[in-house]
Amino acid sequence: MSSLVDHAVERLRALPPEVQDEVARVLLQLTGEDQPHYRLTTEDVADLDAADAEIARGALATDDQIRAVWAKHGP
Repeated sequence: MSSLVDHAVERLRALPPEVQDEVARVLLQLTGEDQPHYRLTTEDVADLDAADAEIARGALATDDQIRAVWAKHGP
């Protein structure tokens, strides 16, 4: 195993178990092993429904709001 992979695994061990599992699924998928599809929770579905309703109402961020977010959090 390369030293970079060793370092990544060391960092991964410090993460909470549920995060470790999610990263492991991504790694397995990248190596060609199929992984089960993510299942949305009832709360996830409700959040998406609410977002869809906002979009349908036209409740979108303005260009100025988006620029402000990029100014604050952008690269």
